Amino acid sequence: MSLTKSITLDKSMYQVGGSSFTRELERLDPSADYAGTELAGLDAYQRQLKRFDIHVSGPQSDSIQKFFSTSDSSCLFPEYVSRAVAQGMNDAQLIDEIIAVRTDINAPDYRSIVVDFASASQTAPVVAEGSAIPETTISLKEDLVTLQKRGRLLSASYEAVKFQRLDLFTVALRQIDAYIARAQLGDAVTELLADVTPIDTATASTVAYSDLINLWSQFDSAYEMNTLIASPAMVQKLLSLTEMQDAAAGLAFHGTGKLITPLGAKIIKTSCVADDKLIALDKRFALEMVTAGGVQVDYDKLINTQLERAAVTSIAGFGKIFPDAVKVLKIKTTQS
Repeated sequence: MSLTKSITLDKSMYQVGGSSFTRELERLDPSADYAGTELAGLDAYQRQLKRFDIHVSGPQSDSIQKFFSTSDSSCLFPEYVSRAVAQGMNDAQLIDEIIAVRTDINAPDYRSIVVDFASASQTAPVVAEGSAIPETTISLKEDLVTLQKRGRLLSASYEAVKFQRLDLFTVALRQIDAYIARAQLGDAVTELLADVTPIDTATASTVAYSDLINLWSQFDSAYEMNTLIASPAMVQKLLSLTEMQDAAAGLAFHGTGKLITPLGAKIIKTSCVADDKLIALDKRFALEMVTAGGVQVDYDKLINTQLERAAVTSIAGFGKIFPDAVKVLKIKTTQS
């Protein structure tokens, strides 16, 4: 079997500005060097796990103390925690279903762009010889994207957990960051609702299919309504509509558990939205997610087996790209 490169590992590899532990490993041990070998397809961190014979998943996964067999292998533990937590975000979050783009930054603040079409119609007309071509101006927004730091503290004694299997510990870490992901989804919903004038339903206290048609019609030709975000109570109302009982929608729901409306939009169910609101958007153009460095862990504490009060954090914010790509339907409270 191909051998991995023996690299001296230390916590300073977590301290390189604008980089990460895995990037530093890749710099010292490039994956390209393993093309055509048994280790092809593994990144530098995974190769180091093989070097120290650490199994982090499966029924034969090692115990936590395996990471601390040597000072070098202990440096791999914070990256394991970070990756396990990131798995929780990928499994739990619905954010990828509603964002157009994800931007990772290495700065304390971020200013997005604003696109201004000189022509109100946002079309590309025929340009006669000698005529001016309509302009599309791209500039920086005046306001910064608000970045929120979300996190949880690990509160565990190393002596109490060192014999636990890594596979089980990974499940616990995934759940920690599932909470962070849900909080970030709430931040995304808050941004989508900001500065949007809701469209009232035609009848108080209820949603009719005609209200969905009206909501759909609010999108001009530049955008399409391809995503709906709603609370569980609102989703129940939508599923109760007669028009939602057609065979195609029912087959998709019963077969996959994924909701599709007769209008072709995907429904995202989350308690982050109030029961009386339904957010509609064109996910291709509506929202940008800004992250600062991905999942962060207290590497110094983790390397020294100080799991007590070790923080797991993630910094992210959201900004609307094209405000017209977002519409909101609100259930009318009283009949006028």
